Amino acid sequence: MGRHSLPDQYGAGGSDPRPRRRRRSVALATALVLTVAGSAAAAVQSGLLSFGSSCREHPVRLTVAASPDLAPALTVAAKQARDSGLTSDGQCLAVTVSARESSEVTDTLAAGKDPHAQVWVADSDLWVQRVTADHGATQVTVTGNVASTPVGVAMTPTAAKSLGWPKKTYSWLELAGATLRDDSVRLGAADPARSATGLLALTRLSAAATAVKDGDTLAAAMMKTLSQHASATDPQVLRTLPRDASAAEQDNPERNQAVVVTEQAAFTHNSAAEAGARLDLFYPKDGSPRLDYPYTLVDKTRLSTDESRAALRFMTYLRLPEQHRLLREHGFRTSDYDAPRAVVTTAGGRSPQPYAEPAAQPASDTAVEEALGMWTITVQSARLTTVVDASSSMAEPVPGTGRSRMDVTKASLLRALAAFTPDDEIGLWEFSAKLDGDRDYRVLVPTGRLGDSAADGDGTQRDALSAAFADLAPVANGATGLYDTTLAAYKAATSSYVKGEFNALVILTDGVNQDPGSISRTTLLTELQKLASPQRPVPLIMIAVGPDADREEADQIAQATGGSGQSVSDPAQIQTVILKAIVAAGTQESPN
Repeated sequence: MGRHSLPDQYGAGGSDPRPRRRRRSVALATALVLTVAGSAAAAVQSGLLSFGSSCREHPVRLTVAASPDLAPALTVAAKQARDSGLTSDGQCLAVTVSARESSEVTDTLAAGKDPHAQVWVADSDLWVQRVTADHGATQVTVTGNVASTPVGVAMTPTAAKSLGWPKKTYSWLELAGATLRDDSVRLGAADPARSATGLLALTRLSAAATAVKDGDTLAAAMMKTLSQHASATDPQVLRTLPRDASAAEQDNPERNQAVVVTEQAAFTHNSAAEAGARLDLFYPKDGSPRLDYPYTLVDKTRLSTDESRAALRFMTYLRLPEQHRLLREHGFRTSDYDAPRAVVTTAGGRSPQPYAEPAAQPASDTAVEEALGMWTITVQSARLTTVVDASSSMAEPVPGTGRSRMDVTKASLLRALAAFTPDDEIGLWEFSAKLDGDRDYRVLVPTGRLGDSAADGDGTQRDALSAAFADLAPVANGATGLYDTTLAAYKAATSSYVKGEFNALVILTDGVNQDPGSISRTTLLTELQKLASPQRPVPLIMIAVGPDADREEADQIAQATGGSGQSVSDPAQIQTVILKAIVAAGTQESPN
């Protein structure tokens, strides 16, 4: 039996290999067993015999860190397991359920720390993917899923009626657009950086927006509006609804009439609300993404065999019909193919809302990263200086494209530029070796607000950057003056720090330092660490492009500032990597 094989007698029911005994012997033995069993039962009932006392005195103890919405149901299940004498290999299970925000547990695991739990049930696989992708994190192993619930848009009865609920159905983009057009229907959501519900909805909105004309602008506008009504956590979202039907509450600009929530959250809210305060639920017709509650073992190498097998035993217990019934009573779904009518009705769903449609196809990792990256730079205006390698190696062809590294890099940077709003500040440098006298770098466009007029008075800052990106060209026989350029650019970025904005420096290079007269790597790292300040964080995002760049060095240099090193084999990936790195940098502190 393997380390994680199912415990107890799950194979019971097969043929008995022992020879048969005579019927008379069997009858006598059966009578004896029944007599003894009856006596034992009487003794147990009278307290004279504590059958299984050692089991209860020495149980296998498990702590389950569960998403707060699921924790109440799991707490009941754990008590039922204890009361029914659930065992694993003859040992009782003592399961304690701790309600923990999935984002907080993710942060703990990502830091390589112990979450003080053997089992983690996050609300979404998005968190698990974030942990497993980080090689320095405390690793987890998914063993199944506990439940699911779709994400939709819940509204107060007045707001829902104004949009034709329940007869009229909407796509995600149409629902968001309705709240943009009508200020009387304000849409709130939890911060996508801390909420899987918010992130799944944001990703659907972002994907839908990019499919229409001027989609990037529309997506930025929606995110900016949504950010003004964002809450820190999922439970706080429901607290932004009007507290009563009074005009003061309904007209309060701090109150939302529509909120992005799960079916289960709407179920819980409506179960406790008075009739007039219950919510109506829209299920977007282009698909409702779902929270999927993965059941994971935390760092199985640290778990004892008893703990590991007990954790699996509790998971199989949660799959029993009576536990599925318990989950449905708490507003969850237990099948991808069934929408329990009682759950849907209590949550505020009505036909012809497409509540029974299959779950929307999960978004790709790239789509999720790009949506979260756009959110980060939309919520908090960004101030970025981009420094591009213009050495001769950037003329090398990118296999299969018919274009050079520089051509593909320029196209990717132009796409990234479109994701920034007029309030963001962007600048551009280029570097090689001895590019401007003794300096290895040249400032092409000073960092400035994209919506402002360009320094030369011709068009906007965005126009100037677009033209400068398009004009980038490799320098013939140009070497890579990486170290001097990095230090100079970081000094400029930290000296021009703007409080209240997301400040960062982005450097793209396809090689290693080739300037023999430059400072050493050791000196560079020392100076960067001196300049980095937790009070004025400016993370460096260094992207190693192509096979000749050194990802390990890029990461070492960037980490000296609280930033991160990234690598791309294809410059077309630069846009996604920049947005991903912005998200990572936005959640980290600068080093001391």
